[in-house]
Amino acid sequence: MQAVILVGGQGTRLRPLTSTVPKPVVQLVDRPFISFMLEWLHGHGVDDVIMSCGFLADSVRAVLGDGSELGLRLRFVEEREPRGTAGALKMAESMLDERFLMLNGDVLTDIDLSAQIAQHERTGARATLSLVPVEDPSAYGVVVLEQDRSVLDFVEKPSPGQVDSNLISAGAYVLQRDVLELVEPDRNVSIEREVWPRLVGDGLFGFPSDSYWLDIGTPERYLQGTFDIISGNVESAVRARLDGDRLAIDERAEVLGRVSAPALIEQGARVEEGAHVGGLVVLGEDVSIGAGSIVERAVILRGAQIGEGCELRDCIVAAGCRVGPRTRITDGAVLGEGVNVGADNVITSGARIFPGVQLPDGAIEF
Repeated sequence: MQAVILVGGQGTRLRPLTSTVPKPVVQLVDRPFISFMLEWLHGHGVDDVIMSCGFLADSVRAVLGDGSELGLRLRFVEEREPRGTAGALKMAESMLDERFLMLNGDVLTDIDLSAQIAQHERTGARATLSLVPVEDPSAYGVVVLEQDRSVLDFVEKPSPGQVDSNLISAGAYVLQRDVLELVEPDRNVSIEREVWPRLVGDGLFGFPSDSYWLDIGTPERYLQGTFDIISGNVESAVRARLDGDRLAIDERAEVLGRVSAPALIEQGARVEEGAHVGGLVVLGEDVSIGAGSIVERAVILRGAQIGEGCELRDCIVAAGCRVGPRTRITDGAVLGEGVNVGADNVITSGARIFPGVQLPDGAIEF
């Protein structure tokens, strides 16, 4: 089975994590984000993946290689200019089989693709869209289905009670190759706005699913995805690393303080005496947590050093950061790669500090 993954966006909503690293290979828990999707696809029989790249495409190639480590054949096409979702797919047309999967590359999910493909075959569909329910559909484009699961209509941001549906697209599609006949070459074309409406009544079906689904598009959702992975709320290969208490501490880490589950601590990490780490924490390789510091609901990436007496809650600290003693980083704050924060600073309320910034002692209370 073949799949095309669209990863051409610049990940602007996830900055500063994506200021220096393309979103597909931003670290999520213990591996590049896109690896979760590749492993999920492989588990449903996909062995040939085409990555449609844009921003920092060479960096994506350098990290993922040819896919052989995951049991996949991995190939790349590169957008020199934005072509939209259908335009990006059209660029890969010469490489495509008669039936294939198309996926948005910023989704964390465990939808049963095998069941979706089986329904696609059973109905003789030209396109089958995976759909997930949301509590408040008013912020989305809602998909309305007939009894046989054929798509009846799309309603953009419906008002309460306007439609009897709360299903939205989950960004995973089974497609027949002839769908690309509806896409003009060398144009910016949206498959959602320009192709799907033309297929209503002509082979367009939906596949509703109650499986886990999350768009990892913002720091808040990045943290939520991390917490769901280490809590076991989504099926992933990380689950095998966690013990019955949802705790994974590499044998090459040194923990002198206290660690509470769920948490994952990588090799070379060090937690000093009197420090408390967890729950819902990931410490990357060679991270150090100073004596008396508290780290909860947070991600601290490779090589970051946290000083004594710090408080880090609901935050992300990117690779190579330095945080001075008694500094507080809370409430959705994000430090980009290589940020250096001196002692006695307060960074909170969703503040984003971009890569390489240096803040002296007591410089900020945000």
